[in-house]
Amino acid sequence: MQRRSAIIILLLIMTHLQMNAQQNQTGHYAMVNGLKMYYEIHGSGRPLVLLHGGGSTIISTFGRILPELAKTHQVIAVELQAHGHTPDINRPLSFEQDADDVATLLKQLHIEKADFMGFSNGGTTTLQIAIRHPELVNKLVLASAIYKRNGLQPGFFEGFSHATLESMPQPLKKAYLEANPDPKGLQAMFDRDVARMIAFKDISDADIQAIQAPALVINGYTDGVLPEHALALSRALPHAQLAILPGGHGEYIEEICYADKHSKMPVLVAAMIEEFLK
Repeated sequence: MQRRSAIIILLLIMTHLQMNAQQNQTGHYAMVNGLKMYYEIHGSGRPLVLLHGGGSTIISTFGRILPELAKTHQVIAVELQAHGHTPDINRPLSFEQDADDVATLLKQLHIEKADFMGFSNGGTTTLQIAIRHPELVNKLVLASAIYKRNGLQPGFFEGFSHATLESMPQPLKKAYLEANPDPKGLQAMFDRDVARMIAFKDISDADIQAIQAPALVINGYTDGVLPEHALALSRALPHAQLAILPGGHGEYIEEICYADKHSKMPVLVAAMIEEFLK
């Protein structure tokens, strides 16, 4: 009996060590423009960069769909300034700076060209990458991305004037604290995201029309981002396709606020993305 117990304990220890080793193999840090940026690499194939939404982490945005995408791509998933494992630093948060940080990371990784998928705020960062660093871009997947203030539900921006951390969805808070158990970091992320959205300015039509990369625009029918805005974005981009799917903001990829293990929608969306990227 004692021998059997010892074997069980040994197996548990080995499993724990193996899980830690797997995490260390996928999770990395790079010094990027003064920022200690966290990123993960999964799978193999043509590079696909994933950019999470505001107030989010890699797992909270892409946890459900990432394994599907990694079956056919080398997925490079990053956590941007003040989000998840990546600490905040003393500089404002902006979509332009996020774009420059991602571009610098890819150069450090010797990746000359990649596909990009951004969700929500990550979609706006993806647009800025295409505008500021077009040489890096092969194809774009823009999921619930905004480029104009009027693209969101009425009253969205006014809500930030009295936003507090208590109003942040609990699944997003939990996901952040699992990546970084520092409550001060959570508050810093929230404050940075609120300030960025309050200061958000429209991206010009000329900048959008100058993007030559093929793009797939995805949006939920009951999304916080209006379907009409997704349609306008797809028409402003010179080489775009549009998919309006059932559900709310990120429900089609099972973003953490829409966790539903029985939903087949993320598998469908992953297949659609794969077909577009081929």
